[in-house]
Amino acid sequence: MRPAANRGPAAGVDPESSREPAMAERIEGVTISHPERVIFADVGPGKAGLTKAGLARYYQRIAPLMLEEAANRPLSLLRLPEGMAGERFFQKHPGKGFPKAIRQMQITESDGEDAAYAYVTDAAGLVAAVQMGTVEFHIWPARRDRLERPDRLVFDLDPDEGLGFDAVRSAALSLRGRLLDLGLEPWAMLTGGKGVHLVVPLRRNLGWEELKRFARGFATLCAREEPDRYTVELAKASRKGRIFIDWLRNERGSTAVAPFSVRARPGAPVAAPVGWDELAGIKTARAFGIAAAQERGWAGVTRERQSLTRPMFAALEKALAD
Repeated sequence: MRPAANRGPAAGVDPESSREPAMAERIEGVTISHPERVIFADVGPGKAGLTKAGLARYYQRIAPLMLEEAANRPLSLLRLPEGMAGERFFQKHPGKGFPKAIRQMQITESDGEDAAYAYVTDAAGLVAAVQMGTVEFHIWPARRDRLERPDRLVFDLDPDEGLGFDAVRSAALSLRGRLLDLGLEPWAMLTGGKGVHLVVPLRRNLGWEELKRFARGFATLCAREEPDRYTVELAKASRKGRIFIDWLRNERGSTAVAPFSVRARPGAPVAAPVGWDELAGIKTARAFGIAAAQERGWAGVTRERQSLTRPMFAALEKALAD
């Protein structure tokens, strides 16, 4: 069931908010210290600000939608303990003092050593992460019960700073067509930053190497056939006037921003799923904030699991060999 849209203070934007210290609040059974702390100063009526408690309430209410994709996946958390005005850092290994609602698991890393990773299963986990200063949630393309069998293929379209969103939108629609030609139907997500993600939900029947081979091959083919439009080179200098097709999101241990995650950018934009017809009319990757995200939900986006088949690999490899 879609959560109701929030209006006024219920959305976490409190026009009456003072900057006086407040008592801790309990949200989804989690104690939120310093609930009055302003995380985003430029949000809401009169730019009153989005508080820590307001951000926690957003994640509490969006949880039924967000957890469809984010639950039971290893996470990287972007933490801003003092809000947008303070320092920020990514954390993929939970430290001492993390709330119990943020669950932990051991994962063997590439060096053969085991390390602790965080994951969440419910709204309390999301809220507990906010208590630890989290603004953004980034997810693995595999779930913890079958870590060696990824279930998402992700292409992140990252434009050069000189390109407008119209170029990104056009590229997303074009790459969707290319994937359809191979027999795959992706769904689209505005990143809340500059770009668009194309996501193909997968059946869990291939390993990381196969996923990586397909992703790299597809991105390389696009860049080879339209070199003035796309690049697969990481170096910023190689992206001048082009869109970087980031296929590296498909490696073991890589992450991509979760649907419905707030982004640590001015205005608190949200990573929002969009339908393909709707995308054609959208003007920016930061089109939706927290109230709109709750109102829209999945916005009719369908996410049917698909398979990367031998004929698909063969068609891709043939095109690369030509």
